[in-house]
Amino acid sequence: MQDSHAWSGRFSEPVSELVKKYTASVDFDKRLAEFDIEGSLAHAAMLNKAGVLSDDDLAAIRRGMAEIIDEIRAGAFAWSVDLEDVHMNVERRLTDKIGDAGKRLHTGRSRNDQVATDIRLWLRAQIDLIVGLIGELQQSLLELAEQHADTVMPGFTHLQVAQPVTFGHHMLAYVEMLSRDAERMSDCRKRVNRLPLGAAALAGTTFPINRHYTAELLGFDDVCHNSLDAVSDRDFAIEFTAAASLVMVHLSRLSEELILWMSPRVGFIDIADRFCTGSSIMPQKKNPDVPELVRGKSGRVVGHLIALVTLMKAQPLAYNKDNQEDKEPLFDTADTLIDTLRIYADMMRGVTVKPAAMRAAVLQGFATATDLADYLVKKGLPFRDSHEVVALAVRFAEGRQVDLADLSLAELQQFSPLIAEDIYQVLTPEGSLAQRDHVGGTAPKQVRAQIARHKARLG
Repeated sequence: MQDSHAWSGRFSEPVSELVKKYTASVDFDKRLAEFDIEGSLAHAAMLNKAGVLSDDDLAAIRRGMAEIIDEIRAGAFAWSVDLEDVHMNVERRLTDKIGDAGKRLHTGRSRNDQVATDIRLWLRAQIDLIVGLIGELQQSLLELAEQHADTVMPGFTHLQVAQPVTFGHHMLAYVEMLSRDAERMSDCRKRVNRLPLGAAALAGTTFPINRHYTAELLGFDDVCHNSLDAVSDRDFAIEFTAAASLVMVHLSRLSEELILWMSPRVGFIDIADRFCTGSSIMPQKKNPDVPELVRGKSGRVVGHLIALVTLMKAQPLAYNKDNQEDKEPLFDTADTLIDTLRIYADMMRGVTVKPAAMRAAVLQGFATATDLADYLVKKGLPFRDSHEVVALAVRFAEGRQVDLADLSLAELQQFSPLIAEDIYQVLTPEGSLAQRDHVGGTAPKQVRAQIARHKARLG
């Protein structure tokens, strides 16, 4: 029986079954099928415009591809490992349907530039989806921030109470991170959106193709301008995975905070039951499984980034079979990120904030000590001297197990005669917040202004 491979005429014996299984990619690249067909239809239209493909052949190809899409969507398409990959499976099915016209479709191209095009078409669609999902998560965070623009909580450095902030301000920090993430994704899309098709195997083709016409049909901004680079470049995949890794790193940071805040020892928040699980042995447990898994899956995505960088390290030009290994980490990166963004947008709407616990924590950590230091500086004391004065006052208050605001005026004045009755407007958490009324500050007025800015940007 004749070997079913497109290149079988060169070989004197069939490929071993083990090698077929080892080298085949159809089990995972079949998800590219509709993008492969989209690229093929544009290629056929270009060949027809160039006079290489007849009108009848083009019509037959369009008809056959429409039927194949229907089969794929219905789950009725018979995928074959013998045919190696998505491209040969689709091409063989097309030829079975329309005969020689299907065989003419591959004129002027190679699987090398074909797969590079398919991946870019697929990734472009994933990026568009991801940018939209980032916006949805930002909306969830903004809703929470707006509800708690005045809610006092401790801001931390080194996981030690530092200064009062608002919970709304804290949520806006993640909105800012996600804004940068969306920018990175959109910027990456520019480099994804360049057409490799027409580079053929590595050197271009002898047929009178019009690559810019194909690019226009497929919505690409430009073509790849070097045929060697076009078929072997995977920078765009690495760049996407790097951008995705940063999104996951940001969400892992928020996950860690949610886990800490939900602990009964902290008790700042609660997460809705539908995002948590219990214990098989401890009936009292409510475990924050979703943020824990997100924290773990961030390592998975970062691992894919390292895999892709390592895959491309020291690869000679042009296309090599190594590049088949780009798809699984790339696919899993997109899948993981999309699933994470979807569940996070929903989960953040299920977060219940506990303002009393947050305010109590602020009062336990001398969070307004810097405000006292600033107060003394405004009264004329050099900052370094003021820092020393406040450190002594904190030690005194700590010895009495009270907050600075609980000390009497006389007790405070023993550390500096510059301290007057108006100090108590400064030493409350609310007073501390109100004084930070500038762009980027945690004053509730500024928090609301930033929320309005982001809402306007997101539409």
